[in-house]
Amino acid sequence: MKTTTAYALRLGDNGLVLSQRLGAWCGHAPELEIDLALANIGLDVLGQARNFLTYAAELEGQGDEDTLAFGRDERQFHNLLLVEQPNGNFADTIARQYFMDAWHVELFSRLTQSRDRQLAAIAAKAIKEARYHLRFSRGWVARLGAGTEVSAQRMQQAVDNLWRFTAELFEADDVELALIEEGIAVDPRELRQGWESEVFAGLHEAELHVPEEVAYRTGGKKGLHTEHLGPMLAEMQYLQRVYPGQQW
Repeated sequence: MKTTTAYALRLGDNGLVLSQRLGAWCGHAPELEIDLALANIGLDVLGQARNFLTYAAELEGQGDEDTLAFGRDERQFHNLLLVEQPNGNFADTIARQYFMDAWHVELFSRLTQSRDRQLAAIAAKAIKEARYHLRFSRGWVARLGAGTEVSAQRMQQAVDNLWRFTAELFEADDVELALIEEGIAVDPRELRQGWESEVFAGLHEAELHVPEEVAYRTGGKKGLHTEHLGPMLAEMQYLQRVYPGQQW
């Protein structure tokens, strides 16, 4: 697989898995307004995933976005471990979303300068959505963290539980290193400063603390996932697996 294909694929996988998680909130969110907001954010992220996966399929010269979404097994997905973590309670979802939104803003703002015109075009559209998503998630981090004793406790616990998956956001592997030299990919190591500036400020505003002495987990880019991705994919891919090639 070409390195540009692999890069587009992993960006698409991030959005695909995250959108599936957000979609599971439909009809279950704490308020109707939040239900609609999470659904809309999920649709935005799914649209980004479709653009990246369609481009990956074009580069590979076979299949399409559906083939990549429904025809691959767990080890063939290369999304970040963070996006596959369960929804948990509302605070868990908001913490996961806030970490990803802050990262997406840093990533897409730089990817608009990619020498690959298609990646740059996808990022130019995605950055507008990512900035809105970040306002939403940071606002809820602040409301929960500085809210009641229970909401603050749950928000801090969510941050503590998910922090171990954040180091992977800034790891550069061989795929990215090769494309960075060509001016195609964004160097994830350069995203840390901006991400930490946003997240540390957001947590401070919410009267939450940054976790310390964390045992970080990585491996998603290599197809080494947590126990949560497999069951989610089984549900997502069920119809296409049972009735391959069907359209509706």
